[in-house]
Amino acid sequence: MDAVENVDIDGSGKFKYILIKVTDKATKESKFIVRGYERCGFHGDILDEVEPALQSKYTLDCVGGGRIIHHPDKKQIEVFGYSQGYGQADHAKSIAILKTRYPDYSFTKSNEGY
Repeated sequence: MDAVENVDIDGSGKFKYILIKVTDKATKESKFIVRGYERCGFHGDILDEVEPALQSKYTLDCVGGGRIIHHPDKKQIEVFGYSQGYGQADHAKSIAILKTRYPDYSFTKSNEGY
């Protein structure tokens, strides 16, 4: 599972994100990962982009989504909102994963907004 990065998000800006449960098809070991890109207009587009590189060895299950505002200059990430297609991600879980990549950042979360 170490081969699958915990976090892959844009370096700055406001964009949609999804929380994905990745399960190794052989060992059944699983973990959660966060993906988010401004170039993706819908939460499903993010999954469509991530899936091809992983689907041969892993099963992917999107467990929710939301939005991120990434302020690299302030070392701050805001996590909020929900996905109309996948529902609201567990933002606390998403932040815990984001902290593995951005340990020196501050984080805020809210269930408000879309």
